[in-house]
Amino acid sequence: MRPETPAEIPAVDDVTDEQVRDLPPAAEPTATITPYRDGPLIVRGDFRLVDDEGNEIDPGRKTVALCRCGKSGIKPFCDGTHKRSGFSSGSAPSRPRPSAQIFRRAEGSAG
Repeated sequence: MRPETPAEIPAVDDVTDEQVRDLPPAAEPTATITPYRDGPLIVRGDFRLVDDEGNEIDPGRKTVALCRCGKSGIKPFCDGTHKRSGFSSGSAPSRPRPSAQIFRRAEGSAG
């Protein structure tokens, strides 16, 4: 597997799921990411956190809360501002992603 390079990652203002879905997976061990209802993304496990230019951000531990509301004063980490700002988002998508369904069907027919 080839590592992700900053040139492969779209500019911050242009990042969408569609643009990043075909990037190669990270070569590092996997982590678990849990979106908390009306709160942050909790990342647990072995992960590497980098900025949009590929510079590593030291999380200082193996479990971190990443901001989803965009209002944190310590981005990319959560500082609890989502509670005061009225941020609202579910823990799971309100409907299945069509690409995820297509992927699962393709995996099932390949085996």
